[in-house]
Amino acid sequence: MQFLIDEPVHLQSRLTLLFAHGAGAGMDSDFMQGLAGAIAAQGVRVARFEFPYMVRRRQDGKKRLPDSMPLLVESFLKAVALQGGPEHCVAAGKSMGGRVASLLLAQNGCAAAVSLGYPFHPPAKPGQWRNEHWARIARPWLIVQGERDPFGTLQELTPVAVPAQMHWLADGDHDFKPRKSSGLTQAQHWQQAARRVVDFVKVLEI
Repeated sequence: MQFLIDEPVHLQSRLTLLFAHGAGAGMDSDFMQGLAGAIAAQGVRVARFEFPYMVRRRQDGKKRLPDSMPLLVESFLKAVALQGGPEHCVAAGKSMGGRVASLLLAQNGCAAAVSLGYPFHPPAKPGQWRNEHWARIARPWLIVQGERDPFGTLQELTPVAVPAQMHWLADGDHDFKPRKSSGLTQAQHWQQAARRVVDFVKVLEI
């Protein structure tokens, strides 16, 4: 298993943020690079990795569906072990990767979890909630979500009891991009998300 490591100049946490990609793009996507760089710049070490199906895609260029959820979890657990073990890792992920991170959290496979754009349900299918494991989550979990994310909007989630700290990005979509009319930018939201993640990780040290 290979990692892309973003090392802080001034390390401010003993924990490593283990950062998994979403279903359609690998660990070097603009989103992954932007967030990893911004988080590392604020003092938290970030280790990016790829699930087996994405590794094969990188090798032969053929698009594939994601691996089964048990295999995704197994792969994430392997990455945790290679980065120091559960008590030294915060499992984090973009979209699907964030869902897998929360499944690790439910089985105490990491110290805490961060989900960036959690896929609460498939787009246009708000009745298919992906919450079957929430009752088993007892450790800290942070979700950073765009208010317009089609996988779970602010309006949809307001009445829902989520076992996580929710941080909403104004007018953001699934990649945290706001509309021009909002006066905000995606870059600003990436920086805001990074600050929230770093604050969350630092508190875990207390």
